[in-house]
Amino acid sequence: MSHQQVEKAAEGPAAGAPEASDDVPRTPREIRLVMIGLVVAMLLAMLDNLIVGTAMPTIVGDLGGAEHLSWVVTAYTLATAASTPIWGKLGDMFGRKGTFVLSIAIFLLGSALSGLSGTMGQLIAFRAVQGLGAGGLMVGVMSIMGALVPPRDRGKYQGMFAAVMALATIGGPLIGGFITDHLSWRWTFYINLPLGVLALAFIVITLKLPTTRSTARIDYLGALLLTVGITSLVLVTTWGGQEYEWGSKQILGLGALAVATLIGFCYVEQRVEEPMLPLSLFKNRNFTLVSVIGFIVGFAMFGAVTFLPLYQQTVQGASATNSGLLLMPMMFGMLVISLVVGQAITKTGKYRIYPIIGTAVMAGGSLLLSTLGTDTSRFTSACWMVVLGAGMGFLMQVTMLVAQNSVELKDMGVASSTATLFRTIGGSIGVALFGALFTHQVTATMKERLGSGGGASANLGQMGPEALRKLPAPVQDAYHHAVSNGMHTVFLWGAVISVVAVAAALFLREVPLRGAGTQKPETQLETV
Repeated sequence: MSHQQVEKAAEGPAAGAPEASDDVPRTPREIRLVMIGLVVAMLLAMLDNLIVGTAMPTIVGDLGGAEHLSWVVTAYTLATAASTPIWGKLGDMFGRKGTFVLSIAIFLLGSALSGLSGTMGQLIAFRAVQGLGAGGLMVGVMSIMGALVPPRDRGKYQGMFAAVMALATIGGPLIGGFITDHLSWRWTFYINLPLGVLALAFIVITLKLPTTRSTARIDYLGALLLTVGITSLVLVTTWGGQEYEWGSKQILGLGALAVATLIGFCYVEQRVEEPMLPLSLFKNRNFTLVSVIGFIVGFAMFGAVTFLPLYQQTVQGASATNSGLLLMPMMFGMLVISLVVGQAITKTGKYRIYPIIGTAVMAGGSLLLSTLGTDTSRFTSACWMVVLGAGMGFLMQVTMLVAQNSVELKDMGVASSTATLFRTIGGSIGVALFGALFTHQVTATMKERLGSGGGASANLGQMGPEALRKLPAPVQDAYHHAVSNGMHTVFLWGAVISVVAVAAALFLREVPLRGAGTQKPETQLETV
């Protein structure tokens, strides 16, 4: 697309696209009522996997099919990731309220069917339906928030979403454990129904947005190519080093398919009337940079969430029963800083300094966590987790804010879904890469301490903490050192990768945030 075409797109909606400007005045009370529905919907999206994960051993005991256990999570993750950008575009084309209500309905249908599952195959299929709806929940929340509240005023509300994330991370495993112990595993799915109905009621009754309908044709080919590309990429990162070797024909074939379809997607998007993801958005410097930062935030966050509990349980002897509590220091740091930053942005209208500080603090937190050893106290590790969480608190909501402020209102859904997608893919790749580094380091350390047969003992990580404590003291000691060395490698690389985010943040420009009464965006073109 030429520079002249980009300028023309900046002047107004593209031909065939709906005029998405929302000039309906709203009182703070009206916005707060809508926010209740949005917060409940976001809670649904974030709680589900955390609650279900706790119940998985019981589910396998009831339904059987342990060999397909991983697909219960993989089906949900794949459907969520693949549908995220499609939901964003559909919201822009046909109205955010309708598509958001539809996504909630699909999520609730999947939840109800999952609870009724009689076989593992049924559960996997219905989890995919649930994930399809979940893809629209987060995007819908963020894009509706962007349409209702101008960026300058959004800091007043962003703390609520940070609180929901902390609540879900800490409360999910607790709720899942309680339901599994005192009710039936089926209620880990049924619990979504009353929450979803509550969210639907608030959204249907309180949310008023202009009715829009695009006359442009849906980009079916682009949607197909993007779905296949994202699915292949997620499968590579999910299966690589686990189901198949990294150099296996399955992983290499999926990687080639991902590359080919994503290249094809970029080719198609430059030639259709209403692209699924307008590539012209990436000509805006801030949009591109916050996409990179969001990718790295997902990379660092999911790596920490995956490996820190393992270290705390195996090396520090923490209980696995309330595993969500193990991450409380990190969530506390993220919540407090997110609240402070949100209020500061609302007051001053300035935001550029926060991504710079956040990426630097995130790098520092990763570096501090790389020093974890077999004798590190729980207090010390908790302090380092607070630092990492604080870095994320500077970034989590600000990256979404900058992405939405960088586009026209008609592209709010695409901007929100792209920011969410980059963070999701970053997390998926981060877990895969960190997992490979961690496993390699654990295996090497076990061989070093126990001799040539020690490498086979690296699969001790598949055992629970209680079983590990029954092993001979030399084996326990070797494994503790192996896990500590693995953590050192993971977080050292995390710090190195976070430096890229620091560099990206330094190039952000302070584009004025749209404030109340200036909902119509003043798009500023910036060449990357």
